[in-house]
Amino acid sequence: MTSKQPPPHVFLVCYPGQGHVNPSLRLAKKLAADGLLVTLCTAAHFGQSLQKAGSIRGSGGDQPTPVGNGFIRFEFFDDGVREINPKDMNLDRFVAQLELSGRPSLVGLIKNQTAENRPVSCLILNPFLPWTYEVAEELQIPCAILWVQSCALFSIYYHHFHKSAPFPSEIEPKIDVHLPILPLLKNDEIPSFLHPNNIYGLLGKTLSTQIGKLSIAFCILMDTFEELEKEIINYMSKIIPLKPIGPLFLNSQTVETEVSVDFLKAEDCMEWLNSKPPQSVVYVSFGSVVYLKQEQIDELAYGLCNSGFSFLWVLKPPSEFFDLKRHILPEEVLEKIGERGKIVQWSWQERVLSHESVGCFVTHCGWNSSVEAVANGVPVVAFPQWGDQLTNAKFLVEEYGVGVRLSRGAEASDLITRDEIERCLSEMMIGGSGERKFRQNALKWKKAAAAAVADGGSSARNFQQFVDEIRQRSLRG
Repeated sequence: MTSKQPPPHVFLVCYPGQGHVNPSLRLAKKLAADGLLVTLCTAAHFGQSLQKAGSIRGSGGDQPTPVGNGFIRFEFFDDGVREINPKDMNLDRFVAQLELSGRPSLVGLIKNQTAENRPVSCLILNPFLPWTYEVAEELQIPCAILWVQSCALFSIYYHHFHKSAPFPSEIEPKIDVHLPILPLLKNDEIPSFLHPNNIYGLLGKTLSTQIGKLSIAFCILMDTFEELEKEIINYMSKIIPLKPIGPLFLNSQTVETEVSVDFLKAEDCMEWLNSKPPQSVVYVSFGSVVYLKQEQIDELAYGLCNSGFSFLWVLKPPSEFFDLKRHILPEEVLEKIGERGKIVQWSWQERVLSHESVGCFVTHCGWNSSVEAVANGVPVVAFPQWGDQLTNAKFLVEEYGVGVRLSRGAEASDLITRDEIERCLSEMMIGGSGERKFRQNALKWKKAAAAAVADGGSSARNFQQFVDEIRQRSLRG
């Protein structure tokens, strides 16, 4: 930091959610390891959660943390969220408050970087915060975008924005969607945000409208890899400057650092997993946001218990921002499972999925979980609820061939019974031609993912091109 030629400074702005902060930190680690100074910036309320959980350890306050040949530091923009009464909290209010308080705060934070002798060479923005694009334009700083979903999802939002194909509408809510390159998407296989009158429709509008602002970015970074989505990446690359650089969690595993960004304190499950035979454990996690009804939790508990398999279940407490009750497991289940089941509030998912004892993954199919499962060679039981999870589930099951599907999403309002759950787990864990097919496909993708991030691989080449671009822009700047 005291050299005459300071490293280029990348300022990475992230939506305040675990599913966004995870890939952002992974990218930050990779950039820092290559010799850059990286500031990871998100909303203040999320930063407080990280600090409360003992996360972002090693960040050292204002002092940057050495990572490889570079450094990582943190900033948090004011968001005003803590001032909202939880009873009045909803998505629309939350998103509006982020922009109202966050925009002027972010401008001030970025300007301060120059005053503190670390001017920003490049902004990396998040599509869930479209107002940050205007900040980049206002400050005249080159920017890229980190897309934290699949390229297939990017294509869907692109075509929705440009109205290049019919999508479900109030007049025709049940139509299927036909898009170039992609398989036929049934009406419950497109992101639920794009359905008329969806309760999370604001996110769909946010993602669709930001497509029109992409021209300000010099590239779109994607947490995917060419071999997984080859045809759709090739197609969209002719329209938009894409750079698949994932799986980012594989990229960051080689970077030695104590910095983490978990909003809950993760419990160490390794000793318990070490005590189990290979491919004998069912891992269950629905991410940081999905909240299932208590009735569904009961059925899942009985299904896991009755299956006879060992299981590790991440059962997180609901967000403090919403008036939701904490789940309670049936006493009968707790009495029966003994050491066969382990229930935690949060886990280090990357480590769990890479453990040899894990035989399958019951997942909500968020993109982070999906790509982590695929790249670790772990078959899945798809249990999507909303958003991109519905599309990811289709691809995991029908395109990648790594699992079976239990749920058609929250809108279907179907209760998945304990018998259905037990049957699916048996199909995934006990053997037979189906189970062997899932494992063979999963192993194929695991090898492809490892090759993509290895020296000379597709993602490694794309990443190096991006770093070279930042360095060149920094010299010109």
